[in-house]
Amino acid sequence: MNFSLFSSVAQRVELCLFDDDGLECRYDLPEMTAHCWHGYFPGLKAGQKYAFRVHGPWAPHTGLRCNPSNLLLDPYAKCIEGQIHWNEAVFAQSLNGSPSSLNNYDSAPYVPRCVVSDPCFDWGSDTPICTPLDMTVIYELHMKGFTITHPDVPPELRGTYLALAHPAVIEYFQTLGVTAIELMPVQQFVQDMYLLERGLRNYWGYNTIGFFAPHNEYAAQAGRQVDEFKFMVRALHEAGLEVILDVVYGHTAEGNHLGPTLSFKAIDNAAYYRLDEVNPFYYKDYTGTGNSLNMRHPSGLQLMMDSLRYWVTEMHVDGFRFDLASTLARGIHDVDRLCAFFDVIQQDPIVNRVKLIAEPWDVSDGGYQLGNFPPLWSEWNGRFRDTVRDYWRGIDGSLGDFCSRLSGSPDLYQLDRRRPTASVNFIACHDGLTLADLVSYNDKYNSANGERNADGENNNRSWNCGAEGPTADERILRLRARQKRNLLTTLLLSRGVPMLLAGDECGRTQDGNNNAYCQDNRTSWMNWEEADYDLAAFVIKLIALRQRHPVFRSNSFSWPYTSWYRNDGRLMTPEDWSTPWAKSIGVYLDGSTAQAWDDDFYLAFNSHYEPLQFVIPPELGGQWSVVVNTGRHEAIIAQSRNGVTFALGEQSLLVLTRS
Repeated sequence: MNFSLFSSVAQRVELCLFDDDGLECRYDLPEMTAHCWHGYFPGLKAGQKYAFRVHGPWAPHTGLRCNPSNLLLDPYAKCIEGQIHWNEAVFAQSLNGSPSSLNNYDSAPYVPRCVVSDPCFDWGSDTPICTPLDMTVIYELHMKGFTITHPDVPPELRGTYLALAHPAVIEYFQTLGVTAIELMPVQQFVQDMYLLERGLRNYWGYNTIGFFAPHNEYAAQAGRQVDEFKFMVRALHEAGLEVILDVVYGHTAEGNHLGPTLSFKAIDNAAYYRLDEVNPFYYKDYTGTGNSLNMRHPSGLQLMMDSLRYWVTEMHVDGFRFDLASTLARGIHDVDRLCAFFDVIQQDPIVNRVKLIAEPWDVSDGGYQLGNFPPLWSEWNGRFRDTVRDYWRGIDGSLGDFCSRLSGSPDLYQLDRRRPTASVNFIACHDGLTLADLVSYNDKYNSANGERNADGENNNRSWNCGAEGPTADERILRLRARQKRNLLTTLLLSRGVPMLLAGDECGRTQDGNNNAYCQDNRTSWMNWEEADYDLAAFVIKLIALRQRHPVFRSNSFSWPYTSWYRNDGRLMTPEDWSTPWAKSIGVYLDGSTAQAWDDDFYLAFNSHYEPLQFVIPPELGGQWSVVVNTGRHEAIIAQSRNGVTFALGEQSLLVLTRS
């Protein structure tokens, strides 16, 4: 068995092998080729536990942090066993003592081990599904939280890869009608000491340390995470469902200059991390986590690309959502559309054929890059989220922007010859209020996170509909139910790729917590016992409507032909678009104006606080029927010489069709 480790600064590298009792034996890697230390060790088998120790310069103020007292994870490990047991030894790199004093802090008893895994797996006839983007409906979920309380999943499987492969769970996905499951981070991550000390956990998992290894805590059987992940993917593929991974290549779990040493810092600090140019003791932090991976260095870039190819070729995933993707595209400082990160993905014959989705921002200056990613990419459209929220809570001046989002955001993508599917539309995601909380709270309630409610977004663009939090007022409850349906209908009938947050279809609440990253409990878990299955049935109907009719899925800004009408049936004028208090619109979609024939549709939106009378003009005459109505009352359609008229209640919408 061959072992290899890249380090351009090492003077010596030891391979550390562990037996079943934890006894460590060390062997020098005898060869070094192009900064890769390597050696062949016969007789070793799958299941062998190992790690590395790197001997080299310890000069933190020049960016060099080699220290053989730190047991180091292999950056290319396919399987990792255990979690950190926090001790001062894993922070040894922050000390300013001599190497001899550092050697008093051996981290081996406190850190995980790499495990040699068997790559063999019976994939059967599994092949990529390749669902077209215009047919894709993404469902974002947390691996553990989605199934941990599921009544039909055996208790011993709940919260694991095998639970997501359970027939009852897969049947739910199929009934709902989604086509792709987007998993929040499942690459091996670390539990933060400061959270554990407060009785909390890193629930979301944006703290990666193993870019090739499935997270071990999601395995039903210890040590079987690789096979169980593959089994899950195969089962989802058999059901026609794609698997998209939320990946974190912008930073690692090693944090800033005071953080732990687990792998990259003591292997080759300057190759893997962006260091401060003036004082390389410190790290560039574009992510808010303490460090940023160095995508300007060939080895850092190679690590990411090798990882992406591995998850596609060996683990059969169908795409990636890149967390804080702007960080990956930074040159010296600014985000650079022509940087090596985009180049290597564009030309890679494996990675460039899967779904690539960017979170097009990071937390540093110039990081908001929505609309600026290259043609292969789709992007989380934060403007869709913000604008649709504003429109339905009745904010003045939001109508024009709302119609742009409804049309696939041509202002962001059309001039660059990108398609509507460049826009991943969403109302809610893991980061923020759930849909139910969006219509129930004006403020955030994050005190349980232990940060005095100072964390999380302050401007949520939410509206509690008249009462903060839970209420018994039937009028408010009806309005909230209507608002949820308004938001979901807008999402699922807009051009672009819709993404639904798991649980929003059945009213999941986090009690107003908009940053539940550390809430590994019922705050974040799916509550199957209290699910609103009436709302779920409404979502099932909407997804089916979208999938049946290409007018809602069009990947062209020119089809279907779209006309915009005032509620009185007159075409919108420039003056109408600039009227700040305008909050109603009629949208005609002509299904017969291009190569893909479809029914005609008329969508009527009213975010006013009072009912309005709508007119469909005579030139659009015909027999119109209602397919979606979020209003309080049944819509009565009246035909006259002046057109089709109907009343649309306050804060509601209507979708009509004619064949």
